Amino acid sequence: MKTLIVIFTTCVMSSLAGQIQDKAARIDSVFSSLHQQDQFSGNVLIAENGKAIFQKSYGKAFREQNRDLNSESLFELASVSKQFTAMGIMVLKKQGKLKYEDSLRKFFPELPYYGITVRQLLNHTSGLPDYMELAAKHWDSTKIMTNDSMIRLLAEKKPEIHFRPGEQWEYSNTGYALLGSIIEKASGQHFAQFMAKNVYQPAGMKRTQVYHKRLEQRTIDNYAYGYVKDAKRGYVMADSSAVEKTTVYSLDGIFGDGITNSSTTDLLKWDQALYREKLVSKQMMAEAFTPGRLNNGKPTEYGFGWLLKQTEPFGEIQYHSGGWPGYVTYIERHPRQNKTIIILANAGSANGKIATVRNILYDLKVKPRIKITPQEKILQQYVGSYQFSKNNILKITVEEGKLMGQVNDHTPHELHAEAEDLFFRADRDFSIRFVKDTAGKVTKLQIIQEGPTMEAEKM
Repeated sequence: MKTLIVIFTTCVMSSLAGQIQDKAARIDSVFSSLHQQDQFSGNVLIAENGKAIFQKSYGKAFREQNRDLNSESLFELASVSKQFTAMGIMVLKKQGKLKYEDSLRKFFPELPYYGITVRQLLNHTSGLPDYMELAAKHWDSTKIMTNDSMIRLLAEKKPEIHFRPGEQWEYSNTGYALLGSIIEKASGQHFAQFMAKNVYQPAGMKRTQVYHKRLEQRTIDNYAYGYVKDAKRGYVMADSSAVEKTTVYSLDGIFGDGITNSSTTDLLKWDQALYREKLVSKQMMAEAFTPGRLNNGKPTEYGFGWLLKQTEPFGEIQYHSGGWPGYVTYIERHPRQNKTIIILANAGSANGKIATVRNILYDLKVKPRIKITPQEKILQQYVGSYQFSKNNILKITVEEGKLMGQVNDHTPHELHAEAEDLFFRADRDFSIRFVKDTAGKVTKLQIIQEGPTMEAEKM
């Protein structure tokens, strides 16, 4: 009998190992294809039950020195940093040093914004104006802005609030930068010191740190430098890009909404720490993963530093993306099954393939999209330039009866129609919908993707 049990167990384990190897090979093919097309350089880690079933690096950490990426390479996390800032606030709540219902003006009475709570900053329902837009208008870009100078600028220029606190949900970098400064006020410590002692180290994250590359003028071993695509020179370091160098320099001193740097290995440790009470209680973690609510009681899709959604067949998904010149980052947690997806890019992006990776992880077969062929007169309605932000423009053209999309100076790609107003790229897991006004004129487009829908107005 014992022999039969051993044989059965060996067969089961062998079968599971084979399934994991198959998943890993299929996942590798996704990222290898993107890398071979010069669309992705970065690190990927996919885990089940806290164990990596796939971890691999693609490309260079430092192109000028021909230095390869590896599993310990450190990346700027951009907005993935927000979940760490949120945890810093939660730790201070646990320590009794602040309350979620504390007013913003308790910490910064000089700011002309009333009725905003710490909870609303965490949930992105504050209505605060964008500090980046304020900096573009009023900041000397030859200097590095810090949180203190950002707060002084808000107090001096008094840009209007976008809506009454709690009335709407609007993603706010300003709100999370202010949370970073609240951590300093409430703790009496520098943000970087508090986060290292109270968040990164307790979670077992050995390399994770706050890093202002240009402000501090220090270097980090095994650092993944960020690269952006230049029309004439190919990938160049963001610091030497004519389009991005001013942004990465002048805003390098801001913390809270970004600037945490980490590796895929450390991020898996962080992910697993959230299942345990290493940082805060399970009750506090449950609140962090509860959607915020507007004044009218309507739930949002955001907790404390995490986007949230209920899906079938995956159950709850907790996730966040990040983007900064040279970096595109992503982390996704499936708490019901303890599965994790982590993608850190220092050139190009792989976020358009997240749905594909998720389906491989669950061994799901996906029906191919059915293409249709709209008349060219319909396609011509969509021709034009659509602006997401100052430096992010999508140009739509029609070439030989095909709708083409080109982001800034990147390579144009064909957009395939699945409805007269709905298109997709064959190599990405998102859709583009064109929106008309009541007169039937195309006024904007929407990117329907993982996370909030992005909109761009027609220029």
